[in-house]
Amino acid sequence: MNSGWRLENSYRRLPPVLFEERAPVPVKAPTLLLWNDAVAARLGLGEVAVDVLAGNALPPGSEPIAQAYAGHQFGHPNMLGDGRQVLLGEQIAPDGVRFDMALKGSGRTRYSRSGDGRAALGPMLREYVISEAMRALGVPTTLSLAVVGTGEAVLREDIGPGGILVRVAASHVRVGTFQFAAAQEDPAVLVALADHIMARHFPALAAGDYVGLVREVVARQAWLIAEWMRVGFVHGVMNTDNMALSGETIDYGPCAFLEAYGRDIVFSSIDHGGRYAFGAQPSIALWNLTRFAETLLALPGVAIDDLKAVLEGFPAVFEGHWLAAMRGKLGLTGADDGDAALVAEVLDWLETSAQDHTNFFRALADGLAADADVDAPWAARWRARTGPESVDLIRRTAPAVIPRNHLVDAALRAGEGGDLEPMRALLDALALPYAEKPENAGFRMPASPEQAITRTFCGT
Repeated sequence: MNSGWRLENSYRRLPPVLFEERAPVPVKAPTLLLWNDAVAARLGLGEVAVDVLAGNALPPGSEPIAQAYAGHQFGHPNMLGDGRQVLLGEQIAPDGVRFDMALKGSGRTRYSRSGDGRAALGPMLREYVISEAMRALGVPTTLSLAVVGTGEAVLREDIGPGGILVRVAASHVRVGTFQFAAAQEDPAVLVALADHIMARHFPALAAGDYVGLVREVVARQAWLIAEWMRVGFVHGVMNTDNMALSGETIDYGPCAFLEAYGRDIVFSSIDHGGRYAFGAQPSIALWNLTRFAETLLALPGVAIDDLKAVLEGFPAVFEGHWLAAMRGKLGLTGADDGDAALVAEVLDWLETSAQDHTNFFRALADGLAADADVDAPWAARWRARTGPESVDLIRRTAPAVIPRNHLVDAALRAGEGGDLEPMRALLDALALPYAEKPENAGFRMPASPEQAITRTFCGT
């Protein structure tokens, strides 16, 4: 029984410098820990043997590879690649949509450098829960099909259990993939990669419209970052190898969600200068997109002035998406020239008053529903911009439940110790983040000072 597998690997038809043929390295004692019925249904998959999910056996049609890519890591260029991930192939879903199927934590590859190619269980559970939260919140994201325990220990800061994540993506092509291709100084490699990504993600573009490719990528990233800002998500490590051209959130390392609002908030333990702070994410996205555009300068028909014009449009596109999202969170009906100033005033007040970023907006809806007063200097102007539909608008746009850092941390610690019930309870609460569910009250409480998580860590 093939469980519904319909695998191809179009990426493997690209120039071989872009990848290494590499099968996953078998693990000692695989155990299925988490399985995602909704993602499996989207892919057209039935029950899949744990040996396949762990990489001990290959699904029918698989031609596994590890992808090469480069990246600016905290602004510094590096040659990288899939040092602990194998792409099994591309699953063709029942509706014809193509999805990458990858095993993260599947063993050493050519690109592992000094790493062991394995993954600790905790970060794989983190990626599962945060990607599920983002999916439910409506934020573009890679998906998680399963987490498997390997039965083997890995050494990071401490010795702990190993895990494998079965990651599903529109594709794994990153800004850093184009940086790697450009570094080969062979235009044929870059043309092949650009044509591949255009056919896969932007089929409406005319052949050779590489400036149009940049325009489409810019548009998707502008919307994605606005969505991050809407829900208070801090990616934590926005290196160019962590920006997918598909417009999905990818690589959930030291990510976190705001509780108290602050533009300068940083969670990542390795971001000492605040390069990837919450409020810096739009400007860093543009920096990364500029690096992407630079890789295409060697292609025919690409003029630097055309690329500059596209990149200079990013702030306005982002601001449009972001302002629309904030109008929704404030319940502002229609559009008014003073809305941007009102939003700025609200956020300034949030930052100085240490309000909870998530609960504040839901409280606005509750206050409107009860016709209660709001004790803030901008309240009268805000009231004047609301209407009968404002309560529902806020509740559709401002989530009630997010994966709060202390709850995620507690669930991960329990999961690493073999108890997955806290993780499952958290996943249940995150499944309907905009719903008013009294049973989720405990998941809406901010961390106490003793519970607060101020630093998060990369899992590599």
